[in-house]
Parts: sequence; C-alpha cells; structure tokens
Amino acid sequence: QVQLVESGGGLVQPGGSLRLSCLASGRVLNLDPMGWYRQAPGKQRELVATISRGGSTNYADSVKGRFTISRDNAKVDLQMHSLIPEDTAVYYCYARLFTSQWNDYWGQGTQVTVSS
Repeated sequence: QVQLVESGGGLVQPGGSLRLSCLASGRVLNLDPMGWYRQAPGKQRELVATISRGGSTNYADSVKGRFTISRDNAKVDLQMHSLIPEDTAVYYCYARLFTSQWNDYWGQGTQVTVSS
C-alpha cells in the first residue's frame, strides 16, 4: 500500500553534512507520522526523528541540535550536520498509516558512513 524510497546516503568526514530524502508512493494522504530510524552494526534499530502531518517533530537526544527533519506531503528529508562516527548506520525511512488498523512501512535503507 505504501512504498518508501530513500536517497542521499554516503561517506562523509567527521564534522561534515549529508541530506537524506525519502519519497512515499501509494496511499500517501494520511501518513502520520513519517520519519527516520537507524541501525548500526550489532545494535538495535533506533529512532532518529519523526514528523507528524501537522509538523510536530520528535528527535533522539543524540541528534538534537545537529539534525533537522522536514516534510512536504509525501516527501520527508533529514538534514544532518556536525556528523560524528557514532552516526554511522543504515538509515531507514519510516511511515505509519491507519486504515482499519495501524500499519508501519519501511524503506530499504541507505548507508551513512562517517569516517576520516
């Protein structure tokens, strides 16, 4: 019902910046929230940031002040500044849709590597 496609990952030096984008297709009118999670090797997937249809945002403490999430209808972006090696992970786009029940959707993931 919903497909999520991410773009924008890559290799960046510590202190650098990257912008991730995610475009949703399919049933996109009532996606709420949309956001980003990440999973580092050997660790559980964790919340990075989410944004509601109304624009309310939620950030993990570890990224507050460095990352900014934004949304334009079915597109959600994550602007990342002051990247540190601990930000290295696969980043997954996320969206929730309520029909007769809550359904969670995930993108295929995009690798972000912060290394000198």
